[in-house]
Amino acid sequence: MEEASLSSLCTDVPNLLSSFIDTFVDFSVSGLFLLPPAPIENPTITSASEPSSPLSRSLPALQTRLPSPDRLIAIGDLHGDLEKCKQAFQLARLIDESDHWIGGSATVVQLGDVLDKGGEELKILYFLEKLKREAARSGGTIITMNGNHEIMNVDGIFWSVTRPGLDEFKVWGDWFCLGNKMKSLCRGLEKPKDPFEGIPSVFRGVKEEFFDSFKARIAALRPNGPISSRFLSQNMTLLIIGESIFVHAALFPQHVTHGLERINEEMRDWINGLSGRRSPTYCHGTDGLVWSRKFSDQLAKNCDCSTLEHVLSTIPGAKRMIMGHTIQDAGINGVCDNRAIRIDVGMSKGCINGLPEVLEIDGKRSRLRILTSNPLYQNNNSSRLGLEKEGLRFLLPENRSKQLEVKAE
Repeated sequence: MEEASLSSLCTDVPNLLSSFIDTFVDFSVSGLFLLPPAPIENPTITSASEPSSPLSRSLPALQTRLPSPDRLIAIGDLHGDLEKCKQAFQLARLIDESDHWIGGSATVVQLGDVLDKGGEELKILYFLEKLKREAARSGGTIITMNGNHEIMNVDGIFWSVTRPGLDEFKVWGDWFCLGNKMKSLCRGLEKPKDPFEGIPSVFRGVKEEFFDSFKARIAALRPNGPISSRFLSQNMTLLIIGESIFVHAALFPQHVTHGLERINEEMRDWINGLSGRRSPTYCHGTDGLVWSRKFSDQLAKNCDCSTLEHVLSTIPGAKRMIMGHTIQDAGINGVCDNRAIRIDVGMSKGCINGLPEVLEIDGKRSRLRILTSNPLYQNNNSSRLGLEKEGLRFLLPENRSKQLEVKAE
């Protein structure tokens, strides 16, 4: 009798029930109450040539070039550390003590590497999704980008995964499958796709106790996986805002020739499972978009300033390149006459447990400042969120880094 009543209810309101189940699963995994995203209206074709896939036709256009906002905050690698992620947003006065958006119309760029080295990767993805929605209601914008660790995970390469990270995805897999079982009871809903289809149950070189966790991680993050398509497919790989180019590692002339918009679309289509299993070749190698260290080496003499200058000259209005990827022990700094700004401070406890720092760009005055939680720059007038420092540090000596004195406000 109860099963008949449930089937009747499902026939009447299948989409409502499906949304409820999705919200239930999300809350069980993340601890956050997120209503399902609104369906895409007015489908937009995003490339010059009409894409063959229905999915490509329904996706909103990715905006590779944006005007300079009044306030822009850039945040580096987070690597599975939710606490440090929140501290970075608090440092920039973007969220309050209850983790709600208070940043108004500010624009935030997170330069990738949310995944790996920590145990709260999914929680950060959900947290950023929550903030994106809250920011949008206040006229703000949060833009997330692909780092090499996002690309590695979609490629099924788990070199830097931690045991807590595997456990988190195992929990996700259990709840996701439970949600699918609940949906399968509904006659009015299409039978859910098995996220584990085609994934082996045994992995060579992996301890048996981790087989289920590996399987869940592959299912979640492979091209067109439930997590990759939801949270990573709309990530930018290249971004230009005002005078600044944002990229996880580096941008080179061949990438400009290939086309910045084209790269973003190709990366999105790959993550959505529309263009093969493996990531595009321009992601990899010493000149890879998400791997190169030619502009981010901690030794100033190793940075290829001439190539950087050439790249900037090919993009009208570009004055600087802002990147993460390579940990800067001395904190956020600039080289090549501040044309390369490096903002990965290794804040995750899975890296060097660095003190959170973020970069602020005042769009009205085109001024760059480091916002830091480093007590070296705090005084009696500083707030608990840290102090604002005017100017940038430079890597002056060729053979070692040195932090210059900066003016604190």
